[in-house]
Amino acid sequence: MKHLYQRAMAFWLSLLGLALGLLLLVTDPVLLQTVRYQVFDQYQRWSPRVYAPQPVRIIDIDEASLQRLGQWPWPRTQVAEMVQRLHAAEVAAIGFDVLFIEPDRTSPQALAPLWPLAPQTRQALLQLPDHDAVLAQNLADRHVVLGFSLQRERAARPNERTPAVAARFVWLGGGAQPQALHGFDSALVALDQLERQAAGNGALTFVPDADGVVRRVPLVLRLGDQLVPSLVTETLRVGLDARNVMLRSAEQGRPALEEVRIGDLTLPTTAAGELWLHYTEPVPERYIPAWKLLDGSADPALLQGHLVLVGSSAQGLMDLRFNSLGRIMPGVEAHAQALEQALGGHFLTRPTWALGLEALLQALGTVLLVLLAIYARALWAAAAAALLIGAALWGGWWAFSSQGLLFNSVIPALVWSAAFVVASLAHHFRSEQQQRFIKQAFARYVSPNRVEYLVEHPQDLNLGGQRQTCSFVFTDLAGFTSLMEKTDPGEALGLLNHYLEQMIEIAFKHQGTLDRIVGDAVAIMFSAPVQQPDHPRRALRCALEMHAFASRYASELQARGIPFGHTRLGVHSGEVIVGNFGGKAIFDYRALGDPVNTAARLESANKQLGTRICVSGQTLADCPDLPARPIGRLVLKGKSQDLAVFEPLSAEVPGPYAPLDEYQVAYAALAQSSPEAEPLFAALAQRYPDDPLVRLHHQRLRLGESGDRLVLESK
Repeated sequence: MKHLYQRAMAFWLSLLGLALGLLLLVTDPVLLQTVRYQVFDQYQRWSPRVYAPQPVRIIDIDEASLQRLGQWPWPRTQVAEMVQRLHAAEVAAIGFDVLFIEPDRTSPQALAPLWPLAPQTRQALLQLPDHDAVLAQNLADRHVVLGFSLQRERAARPNERTPAVAARFVWLGGGAQPQALHGFDSALVALDQLERQAAGNGALTFVPDADGVVRRVPLVLRLGDQLVPSLVTETLRVGLDARNVMLRSAEQGRPALEEVRIGDLTLPTTAAGELWLHYTEPVPERYIPAWKLLDGSADPALLQGHLVLVGSSAQGLMDLRFNSLGRIMPGVEAHAQALEQALGGHFLTRPTWALGLEALLQALGTVLLVLLAIYARALWAAAAAALLIGAALWGGWWAFSSQGLLFNSVIPALVWSAAFVVASLAHHFRSEQQQRFIKQAFARYVSPNRVEYLVEHPQDLNLGGQRQTCSFVFTDLAGFTSLMEKTDPGEALGLLNHYLEQMIEIAFKHQGTLDRIVGDAVAIMFSAPVQQPDHPRRALRCALEMHAFASRYASELQARGIPFGHTRLGVHSGEVIVGNFGGKAIFDYRALGDPVNTAARLESANKQLGTRICVSGQTLADCPDLPARPIGRLVLKGKSQDLAVFEPLSAEVPGPYAPLDEYQVAYAALAQSSPEAEPLFAALAQRYPDDPLVRLHHQRLRLGESGDRLVLESK
């Protein structure tokens, strides 16, 4: 019976694995595409393309050029001067990675109606040359390629029309149709008078992958039923003085490209007409700042005979992209690197027979690993699986690094891994289940460096509730709702994600447990599930480091004009019930008890006190060497007993605080309801008007209050 069971299991698991692998190969879901592309990106990081100088240059409208010459857009007369200087340097072609879809607003004809001028002066101004006409005149017969932008939807926008295409497309073999090409519905094109004078017209549009990375550059795209070239294709065509762009499909009659020919160059493409990019590390000599070209300091020898692209690396112009090396680059650099690969004959390709080879390897490996997992001992089976999967991944790397071939070794490796894991779990269910449960459950709660300890010492892990003393840090971000109203939601989300990532990283650095995230608020727990005798010190040091980071981050963003608020923190220690709460379907690991609520109330109390951090006396008692000053005996909302609360002082975030010794003298008088308290706080308030606690107690004393007991009416 045992052997029959094993044989049946091997058969069905093999069949399941084969079916799953075939389904993945056919459907190629976005998740697996992303994984595959990440592997291809890692190949490029290990082996970026070695930069070999090619006659390609970028005229960069960089930050320095904007500072010297003014903000973009520049007058078209200035662009015309760039064209003149490039033509004088005898460049092969000029490609503009810039849109000229609207008339120049600095032209005399555009400005004259806006100025209160005398009729004679206005007439003289109107007689001056139109800037767009000047640029159009300079484009004529100068090998200039303009750009247009393709759109997925139709919308009523200026200059939305079909672009003029100078290139003539010729299908080699005939009969092919362009359905596999990326299709678009409309285009934003250059002004008609500019377009008529240009030697070429190319699409600036990228088609990034789902993760936003530009891994390929289109050479040919589809606008409705019309083929249109990209900026790369047109710049090559004009630079090589070619008329036709030859297209070859993978097989006769198939609607998928295999290669594009321009002059003597043959460029291998994907089925969608894209060129795979093999990025180099950043190369400064690829760029020439625009200001150097315009002031004549650029060496003409660096431009003679080159294909020159005009684009921008300035952050404010928003033409920045992610590349496979994990870097942010100007969009124009993707075009430039594609031109370098075309001229240098360096390509990444995925053969048409790659899919069949991958399917065969996937089928054979799945059957082999299922048999090993069921019949072989665990150690031998695991070693064989690791060897086979490693060989597949190494094979993909070898093909890339030595042959420039892109094989999808990821899906076979994932299917093999899945088949082996499923078969192993079926054969070794109980022991595998326990270890997997512990790792998956507590990797979400404990700092990563504590997970292995819990796996090795499961006796320290109590899945039920238990009493123990813990410390808690609660944070909240002031004014985030207002920030969302004033900032683009995508940008605000990015700012918040970076903020939360750094806050949680600080908590894990101090070996705290992430209790929960609620919007922009974070709750951190110390001494659970692993007990930490020094948890009050950890909690307070964690809060101080969070305060220092949050203050720096807010200051940096505010300096950039982003109204990012400050962070409030509350710290408290006490006995709670810690454990998993919930039911059979789902459970939640957390602490319950009054100290948790108290820590949250202390965070909120900062709003009324004007402080940034409130720490209770229970926590501070175990941190005698950390400087702090008393706030008062607070009666928090919903409480009847007062609580001694302090404000810890951070050397990293100096504030407008009164000297600690003088504050303590005044506070001692306040605590004793001494008449001397009012003049002492008045003197401090005059010298340190921005100290929040001095201001608070001074106002209380002026209103006739006495003592250090404060009753807070709101949360």
